[in-house]
Amino acid sequence: MTRPNPQDSEQSFFSHLVELRDRLLKVVLCVLLVFIGTASYANEIYAYLAEPLLAHMPKNSSMIAIDVASPFFTPFKLAFVVAVFAAIPFILYQFWGFVAPGLYRHEKLMVLPLLVASTLLFYGGAAFAYFLVFPLVFGYLTATAPAGVAVMTDIATYLDFVLGMFFAFGVCFEVPIFTIVLVWAGIVSPESLAEKRPYVIVGVFVVAMFLTPPDALSQTLLAVPMWMLFESGLLFSRLFVGKRSDESS
Repeated sequence: MTRPNPQDSEQSFFSHLVELRDRLLKVVLCVLLVFIGTASYANEIYAYLAEPLLAHMPKNSSMIAIDVASPFFTPFKLAFVVAVFAAIPFILYQFWGFVAPGLYRHEKLMVLPLLVASTLLFYGGAAFAYFLVFPLVFGYLTATAPAGVAVMTDIATYLDFVLGMFFAFGVCFEVPIFTIVLVWAGIVSPESLAEKRPYVIVGVFVVAMFLTPPDALSQTLLAVPMWMLFESGLLFSRLFVGKRSDESS
């Protein structure tokens, strides 16, 4: 029986570090290249992002910039975020290229679809927030302003709020992925999740209450899709467990 050579394992470790460095450099280069393109349209991108608020602001009112450098740096901050957002498929491709050689065949068949699905669901959550939730949220918030209060939001504050909402809705739309991963890891079973359905329904409405204005319509528009996403994750997890049991038999 031959003993493992420490020098070979050390060389393998450094080769992985070199590969990781190369892939990280490719990711940074990709983001920078996309940022060069988005930076040229930074003001136009910000104007598009601000449309849901501007559509509900009173006449003869506008957004304001409190800090001196905000009119310059805020659109460029958004352009960089858009560049990262657009480069996510390439980032995940590099991540997959790094981890795939160390996975078993059945793990590859599971992880790759989850990566693709999680990306699409995150994009879907952001689109859902922009096209459906933002008009309702800003319509409600601007309508509840007290008399004599001029609604003029700071552009940097607005950007932080919108990015937070994008992230929150993107994560909420990952419910099917979380469900499938929990079942895949053996932490829970589809049957136990189905038994906890009443608690899940209450939970999604509680989450929606914190992420939307305090009106029933906005909360329902977020809670119902989250519930449906949970049900879809439960369905796919049942199919996965059935397929895995067939393969093991």
